[in-house]
Amino acid sequence: MVEELVTAGVTLASVGVVYAMAAARVVKQYERGVVFRLGRLRPEVRGAGFTMVVPFVDKLRKVNMQIVTMPVPAQEGITRDNVTVRVDAVVYFKVVDAADALVQVEDYRFAVSQMAQTSLRSIIGKSDLDDLLSNREKLNQGLELMIDSPSIGWGVQIDRVEIKDVSLPETMKRSMARQAEADRERRARIINADAELQASKKLAEAAEQMSEQPAALQLRLLQTVVAVAAEKNSTLVLPFPVELLRFLERAAPAPAAPAAPAVPAAPVTPVAPVAPQPVHEQLPPAEPPSDPDSDGAISRQD
Repeated sequence: MVEELVTAGVTLASVGVVYAMAAARVVKQYERGVVFRLGRLRPEVRGAGFTMVVPFVDKLRKVNMQIVTMPVPAQEGITRDNVTVRVDAVVYFKVVDAADALVQVEDYRFAVSQMAQTSLRSIIGKSDLDDLLSNREKLNQGLELMIDSPSIGWGVQIDRVEIKDVSLPETMKRSMARQAEADRERRARIINADAELQASKKLAEAAEQMSEQPAALQLRLLQTVVAVAAEKNSTLVLPFPVELLRFLERAAPAPAAPAAPAVPAAPVTPVAPVAPQPVHEQLPPAEPPSDPDSDGAISRQD
């Protein structure tokens, strides 16, 4: 009799141990346990720690409540200004309702991934290239809202969405590089022209100041000579401004004109009066008389 009681007690103890081992569950700190009893969802969600379930009746599903980092595969699309780009992103999300994450959607990770890819392609088609390159914060917020709207019913909360990289065609990269180079050159020319304008104003003020004090020009010339001589060159080029010559010309006294030597007067010789000479009128020689008896021949007398 005693042996039968001992045997029964041992058997009950063994059954109790087996039952306890089958019913015992441990939920970690970052997890929550969802119990399904005969396929029906139990309203209470088991927290972290040790818990018990009914063996062969209850089924405990553990859900990770940590923030999940999910990379979004690169999506290729055409922007609003007809540029082909390839964009990839990363999504940070977490489960806020363990029961909805198991009941409302089959696989919440896969659902979030597909929704992120679809939203990313939609964002690419609605944006310009400049927005994708320089205004990413606004695009990240819009992408987060597009993914977060349907995921609220899945018990999932989107924590953050970031666009990682935007890949451009090589031709577009070269065009953008030429544009940036032209813009840099334009700004450099504007800065150079502004510097020339300021320098011209300062030089005009300096010239006006030196015109009042001509000695300042000589001092400036000596400073230039000292600066050139400090280079220890074998050849020294000395500028000689025309203004210095004018200054020296104005500063020098005008020389007195020399007196002309006296020239002795030549003696005056009296001139005798000239007697008037008679004027003889020269007459032409007389023609010899002609002979009427001749046949028109003219005879000469020796």
